[in-house]
Amino acid sequence: MAKLPTAQNPLFLRYHRLMDAFAKSDDERDFYLDKVEGFIIYVDLDKGQKEIEDLEQELKENAERYCLLPKMTFYETKKFMEGFVNEKVYDIDTKEKLLDIIQSKEARENFLEFIYDHLTELEKWQQYYVERSRIRIIEWLRSQNIQFVFEEDLDLSKNMMEKLKRHLFDAKVSKDVALVRETLVAKAKTYYSNEALNPRPKRGRPPKQVAKVEIEPQVVVDMYTTVPMVCCQFLYLPEITNAASVTFSAKFDTEAQLLANLRGSTRVKVDTRLQALSERLESLRTLSSRLAGIEDVSTGAEGRLIKAVSNKVDEDEDLSAQKKRPIMDVVKGFLPGGKKKEKPVEKPTEVKKPGVKMVTQLHSKKPKKK
Repeated sequence: MAKLPTAQNPLFLRYHRLMDAFAKSDDERDFYLDKVEGFIIYVDLDKGQKEIEDLEQELKENAERYCLLPKMTFYETKKFMEGFVNEKVYDIDTKEKLLDIIQSKEARENFLEFIYDHLTELEKWQQYYVERSRIRIIEWLRSQNIQFVFEEDLDLSKNMMEKLKRHLFDAKVSKDVALVRETLVAKAKTYYSNEALNPRPKRGRPPKQVAKVEIEPQVVVDMYTTVPMVCCQFLYLPEITNAASVTFSAKFDTEAQLLANLRGSTRVKVDTRLQALSERLESLRTLSSRLAGIEDVSTGAEGRLIKAVSNKVDEDEDLSAQKKRPIMDVVKGFLPGGKKKEKPVEKPTEVKKPGVKMVTQLHSKKPKKK
């Protein structure tokens, strides 16, 4: 440890990478953080036996250089889920359902399955998980007395970040790099303040609502110069720039794998309503097939009834024009129906013959003689 150089500014750590390592660290997977340069080592048991033994020897000989990331216990995962339900879930039915899931077996996976089926709760859960994980990581780094800054929190150009990483152990640097180092030291102190562990909303008038533009954080290629040869193939360097891609699941490494499992064939969901509907459709199909073959029925009471009706109709019809009619037509004839209204018969109009016109005869009166 004494032979290693000392960093001239706080270590550059990637918050999303640490968050992913914290989520995956369990009884079967070990992650170590280097205190000299800030790289992460993942003890991958799929490597060769000799490589794993050499790595264990390195970790044992330089135990002061590496610190093991804490394991997420069952109590801690349960505390995460219960805190979210009590603080962020407002619907009573949803809250009761989630609390029941937390108390059941495989609570972690069933909890995520329920959350991913409710999009309104999913966004709140991701935000809550990021905030709580950030506090947890900062608490652990403070317990290890590590001076650090998160790359995602810095507003520096790529050229300046490359200079800072390249001259991490150089005491004499250019003026611009020295000025930035001073700002990094001031930034590192903010992670050791009470505000870092208990973030509070700012007082005063809220800012105007402006459309939020999501910008991918500008991260620079990793530059490590003190990595031992036995640790090179165990470096943990995932390119994670989005907190949503870090899953809370213990079975799946990425969100894509979790979604593939939720939507794939490995998880079969049976909806009782759909099952009942399919059973009804099947019964309708059976009934329709029976109705389709009812003309071929020759035995039983139904067959004798249909034959009797058919014979009655055949006797009334002309044998030469006799044709086989559908059964429904035959039955229609025997069903009671409304009386048909008879159309009134129009009487032929009588044509009057022209008659003789009677004229009264006019008589002239003769004058009386005087």
